[in-house]
Amino acid sequence: MRVHRSFAFVDVSGFTALTELDGDERAVDVLTAFRALLRDICARRGVRIAKWLGDGVMLVCVTTQPLLAAILELHYVVCEVAGPVQSVSIRSGITSGDVILMEGDDYVGHCVNVAARLCDLAQGGEALAAPSVVGELPRWGAVLTHKEVALRGVEKPVPTSRIGMATVQVGRSRDPICGIPMSEATAEETAEDADGGLVLFCSPGCLDTWCRRPPGPTDPRLG
Repeated sequence: MRVHRSFAFVDVSGFTALTELDGDERAVDVLTAFRALLRDICARRGVRIAKWLGDGVMLVCVTTQPLLAAILELHYVVCEVAGPVQSVSIRSGITSGDVILMEGDDYVGHCVNVAARLCDLAQGGEALAAPSVVGELPRWGAVLTHKEVALRGVEKPVPTSRIGMATVQVGRSRDPICGIPMSEATAEETAEDADGGLVLFCSPGCLDTWCRRPPGPTDPRLG
């Protein structure tokens, strides 16, 4: 059956060196933390983890924007929050297109191969996206650079964009669920808190999570 899907491959860059320098137990701890983080992000954003690939993963989504948001959040947490003290980073490749859904849980198609090759090409900390997906970036995402690249096994050069977070001015707010820096210009959703203050969200998923949070002891919803 032919379907249209968006795909991302994510790889933990530096994992082999980590096992050599810090030992297998430390590498397993890092990989466990990475998988737990990714499960949380994907569950909140409606992205499916298609398969684990050792120190990497293949993600799939029916629509593109939730997948891009998941990749941007993952890179933000790993690269910005974890900080440069970490001995590993992540790299990603993202595409979309028509593929064949095989046996209900596997995907065969050119765009899947391109996503994997883009991930292989990316440097640590980079997320490389094909033209088919960049138009679906959330407001808080941005194209940082653009170039054509040669991919192994692909005959023609592929136009590629390096994506990342949009610049947010000093005094920024943060999404209360994922912690991503927000401004009124970059927020996808807004709400009011109990005091009438404006709360900014990166996505409908984070807004929904915030609305469904258990009420605190002073929450007016307790009546």
